[in-house]
Amino acid sequence: MATPFRAWQRMLSGRRLDLLDPTPVDIEIEDIAHGLAFVARWNGQTHGDYAYSVAEHSLLVELLFRRISPKTPAKWQMAALLHDAPEYVIGDMISPVKNAVGPAYEELDRRLTDAIHIRFGLPAQIPATVKKQIKKADKISAWMEATRLAGFTTDEADKFFGRPNPELIKGLELRLRPPLEVRKEYTARFGELQLAIG
Repeated sequence: MATPFRAWQRMLSGRRLDLLDPTPVDIEIEDIAHGLAFVARWNGQTHGDYAYSVAEHSLLVELLFRRISPKTPAKWQMAALLHDAPEYVIGDMISPVKNAVGPAYEELDRRLTDAIHIRFGLPAQIPATVKKQIKKADKISAWMEATRLAGFTTDEADKFFGRPNPELIKGLELRLRPPLEVRKEYTARFGELQLAIG
């Protein structure tokens, strides 16, 4: 009889998260913030002394989402902050690899996203209109990262992500910081949104 393979990961909080069947009770924001602060966007292929982390990217996406939808409720701002939260355990896979892996990755991501949303009081599936606005913010962030950190020409970034409205990115800088600093800001922003939601 074959030994069943292990599908759980131990978190620093002490939780055991089953990656194939995640439950909301095994999810903690501290684990998410810590993991995302140490996961590099663009497979680490960016300029600078620090990797551009998924936590940093998530903070930017949430800010861009507020610029796109300034009157949006705090719960949807939280959904924007958490849009890549599953990557704290499954990593950040660049789009060409995701496309090659196919539906299996998407299903893993969906299950984790649903559990994370439920854990923090959001609906498992957020409204399509909100999801579309978060995706728009995500693409703007990707364009900024591609052109400012990852060596893409503007023409390449325009082709893959679409050129953003200059007003939406006005005054925004990409920050490269130590992981623990980013973790702290991510956790703090989550706390602010949680208070706003009530």
